[in-house]
Amino acid sequence: MASETETKGQNKKFTTTQKLDDEPPEERCPVEEVRLVVPETDDPSLPVMTFRAWFLGIISCTLLIFLNTFFIYRTQPLTISAILMQIAVLPIGKFMASTLPNKEIKVLGMSFNLNPGPFNMKEHVIITIFANCGVSYGGGDAYSIGAITVMKAYYKQSLNFVCGLLIVLTTQILGYGWAGMLRRYLVDPAEMWWPSNLAQVSLFRALHEKDSRSKGLTRMQFFLIFMVASFVYYTLPGYLFPVLTFFSWVCWVWPHSITAQQIGSGYHGLGVGAFTLDWAGISAYHGSPLVTPWFSILNVAVGFIMFIYIIVPVCYWKFNTFNARRFPIFSNQLFTSSGHTYDTTKILTPQYDLNVAAYNSYGKLYLSPLFALSIGSGFARITATMTHVALFHGRDIIRQSKSAMNNVKLDIHARLMKNYKDVPQWWFLILLVGSVGLSLLMTFVWKEEVQLPWWGMLFAFVLAWVLTLPIGVIQATTNQQPGYDIIAQFIIGYILPGKPIANLLFKIYGRISTIHALSFLSDLKLGHYMKIPPRCMFTAQLVGTIIAGTVNLAVAWWMLGSIDNICDVEALHPDSPWTCPKFRVTFDASVIWGLIGPERLFGPGGLYRNLVWLFLIGAVLPVPVWILSKMFPEKKWIPLINIPVISYGFAGMPPATPTNIASWLATGTIFNYFVFRYRKRWWQRYNYVLSAALDAGTAFMGVLLFFALQNEGRNLKWWGTKYDHCPLATCPTEPGIAVKGCPVFK
Repeated sequence: MASETETKGQNKKFTTTQKLDDEPPEERCPVEEVRLVVPETDDPSLPVMTFRAWFLGIISCTLLIFLNTFFIYRTQPLTISAILMQIAVLPIGKFMASTLPNKEIKVLGMSFNLNPGPFNMKEHVIITIFANCGVSYGGGDAYSIGAITVMKAYYKQSLNFVCGLLIVLTTQILGYGWAGMLRRYLVDPAEMWWPSNLAQVSLFRALHEKDSRSKGLTRMQFFLIFMVASFVYYTLPGYLFPVLTFFSWVCWVWPHSITAQQIGSGYHGLGVGAFTLDWAGISAYHGSPLVTPWFSILNVAVGFIMFIYIIVPVCYWKFNTFNARRFPIFSNQLFTSSGHTYDTTKILTPQYDLNVAAYNSYGKLYLSPLFALSIGSGFARITATMTHVALFHGRDIIRQSKSAMNNVKLDIHARLMKNYKDVPQWWFLILLVGSVGLSLLMTFVWKEEVQLPWWGMLFAFVLAWVLTLPIGVIQATTNQQPGYDIIAQFIIGYILPGKPIANLLFKIYGRISTIHALSFLSDLKLGHYMKIPPRCMFTAQLVGTIIAGTVNLAVAWWMLGSIDNICDVEALHPDSPWTCPKFRVTFDASVIWGLIGPERLFGPGGLYRNLVWLFLIGAVLPVPVWILSKMFPEKKWIPLINIPVISYGFAGMPPATPTNIASWLATGTIFNYFVFRYRKRWWQRYNYVLSAALDAGTAFMGVLLFFALQNEGRNLKWWGTKYDHCPLATCPTEPGIAVKGCPVFK
C-alpha cells in the first residue's frame, strides 16, 4: 500500500535522466503524436500506492460520481471530466507532502508511510485513475444507471435496490474482465496508441515538469491562463447568454419559414449555418476534437456531410421517405401516424409486456426521418467494423494470439514496463467468472423484474466477447468508438419480442460491458505511458469501480425518489431542468427494439424494412478500400479511409445534434490539420494542454453556476437565455397534419 513499485529483477536503469538518443530509432514508438508528447523515460523508485494516493483517489472518485450522476438528469447535461480532479488534487497533494509526518503506520497487517516524500507524478496518475471511474459511471457512459432510470422513471417499475446494485456493478466488473483478457492486443502494441490519453499525459507533464520560459510561456502558465479564460467565458453560454450554445442565425433571418428553420435550427434541425461558441457543446458527444487525429476527423466529416447535407434532405424533401414530412425532420420523440407523440402507456400490460390488441388498436409507431436513418447507419457500422478489422488488422491479431506477445518487437514504452510485475491473467478471470455468476443468479432471483432469461444473459456475454476486440482496435487508433447498441437490441428484439426490460438489460450486458472494457483499456494505456506498475493499476481500477458503482446507484436512487415527476416532460414544470434527454433516448430504444420489436418495424411489411440492407452494405464497403491498399501500397492515404469511422459521422444523433458534430469537426480541423501542419512546435507544446484547460475551466464554472445560481432558481429570462429561436423547426410539413403551435398545410 505504501511505496511499492512492483519492480522485478535488477532492471532499474531507466530513470528520468536517460536521454532519448540512447534508444535506437526502430525501438521508439512509430506514432508521431506519441513521440512528440509521451516521455520515453522512467524512474521505478517513485512511490505509487501511497496514503496520499488512496485518500485523494477515493475522495476524487466519490465526488466526481456524485456530480456526474446529479448533472446527467438535467436538460443540458454536463459531464465533468477527471481533469477537474486532476487539477484540484495537485495543491492538496503537495500540501499533504509538506505537512504529514514521516511516520510508518500498520493497517490490516500492511505497513505504509504517511509521507514517503514529495508528491510525484505517479501518485497523481493513480488518483486520476480513481477519478476516471467516477466519469465512466456517472458521465457520458452512464448506461447502467440509465437502465435503472428507465425501469423506475419511465416504466414505473418497482425495482429492488440489491437487484439494481448487481446490474450496475456486474456490467462494470464484466468489462474489467474483458479488458484484462485483451491487454496484449489493445495496450501493449505501439500501434494501439489511444489518442485521447495524450491530453492527460501533456497535462501531467505540464503540472510536474519544470519548463523553460526561454521558449515562451511554460505549459503550466499556458494551462492556467486558458483555464481561467475558459472558466470566465463559460458564464456566457452557461448562464448569461445561453443562445451562444447554438447560434441559429438562419431562423432569425426567416422567422416565419418552417423549411428555413428545419434547415437552420441548431437543436431541432439540420443546423446548416448554425454554430456553437460553447466548448461544452463542441465536446459534448465525441469528446475533445483536439485529441482526435486528423485522418479520423476527416473520415467523420465525410460521413457527416453525406448524411446531413445529402441523404437526409433528399429523403425528406424529395422522396418523403418513411412518410417523413408528417414529423419533425429531427427529433428523439416517438410518433403516431398523425404526427403526435406516441403514448406507450396505452400498449403496456401490468407485467411490462406488449399488449398486442391495444397496439393494433392504437396504431403503428413512427420515427423522425433523421432518427430512422441514424438507426440504419448503425446497421452498417457494426458490419463495417467487423470487416475492416478482419481485413486490416486480422493478420496482426492472429500473430499476437499465437505468440501471446512474447516474441513481438516492443517499443521503448513496452520495454520499460517490463521492469514491473505483471497482473496474472487469473486475477481478471476470477472477476469475469464472478460477475457472470452473479448476473446469472439475478435472472433467477428477480426473474419477473429483469425479464431476461439465463440463456439470454449468456448470449449477451458471447456478443460482448466477440465484438470488444474489433471495436477496441478502431478506438485505439482513431479515437472513435463504433457502437453496436442497435444490433444488440435488434437481435434480442427478434428473439424476445414485446419485452422492453429484457431488451434493455441485454443491451447493458452485451454492449455496455464493452464500453466499460474500453474505458478500462484506455486507462491501462495511460498507465502504460506513465509507467505505472500494473498491479497498482489493477488495485486502483477495481477499488474505484466498486466505490463508483455503489455511489452512482445511491445518488440516482435518491434523485428518482425525491424529485417529483423526474424525467416526465409533460408532468414537469416548463422551466424544470430535470427532463433527462439522455435517458429519453434509452427509453425510446427500449420501446423500438423491445416493446414494439424489430419485426414490426424492420421485418417484412415493416415501414423501415429497407434499412436492413445496410447490414450487407456495411460489410462490403471496406473490401474495395482494402483491395486498393494492396494494389497501391505506395499510396499511404488509402488505408486511412476508414468505413466504420465514416459511418460514425452519423452516430449519436439524437441526442447529439448536427451542430454539435459540425462544430466538433471545424475545431478539430483547425488544430489537428492546420496547426499541426504549419505550427508543429506550438502543437507539440500546447495542443493537449489547451484541451485540458478548456475542459477544466468549463467544468469548474458549470459546477459553480449550478450550485450558486441555477439550483437556487435564480435564472435569467430574456431573449439571449432561450436556447433556440426556431419554434417552427419541430413542425411537420405534410398536408393535413395538425400539431399544436404549427400551421396546417392544405
